Amino acid sequence: MNKLILVKHSLPEILPEISASEWHLSAEGRRRCQVLGDELARHDPDLIFSSPKPKAQETAQIIAQQLVKPLFIVPGLHEHERKTVRFSNGDQFEARVKEFFEQPDELVFGEETAAQSLNRFSSAVNQLISQNRDQNLVVVSHGAVITLFVADNCGIEPFPFWSRLDLPSSVVLSLPDLVVLSTTQTLHILPIS
Repeated sequence: MNKLILVKHSLPEILPEISASEWHLSAEGRRRCQVLGDELARHDPDLIFSSPKPKAQETAQIIAQQLVKPLFIVPGLHEHERKTVRFSNGDQFEARVKEFFEQPDELVFGEETAAQSLNRFSSAVNQLISQNRDQNLVVVSHGAVITLFVADNCGIEPFPFWSRLDLPSSVVLSLPDLVVLSTTQTLHILPIS
């Protein structure tokens, strides 16, 4: 059985004055990537793909170097477009994300609806799957689009799933049927309920 491993990027250095899409990894985030790389090694990945955003690319580069695997940057793997959204505290941001998931066809915040984000991300991921049959694929991306993809393909509630994703974390799905096998957070595996 082949696997699709969706990885949420590691912990960034938070700079409220610039768009989150331009954040880079913190020192702790880089350290966490080493732990995640050890966990991903047991899935024997063949290829690593990344969103072009800095925090995802840096996460992917660390993992690719550690696992000695090729890395490819794929434009459609980026996060929900929200360059114009100003930094907000955890509770405010979570309320907006919850609304984003609950109203997928409405432009809740940012420049893309949840449905538009899902279509873009799914198209990119499905193309990678079809072009790389019989391979174990790692896709390093972002929490909202990973959640949308998993919720759409596996019938789970998006907001509780999104809330459980750590920085970094991974979701391992079987190919070609896209069944969730596990969710890994930095140092431990959480069962999907």
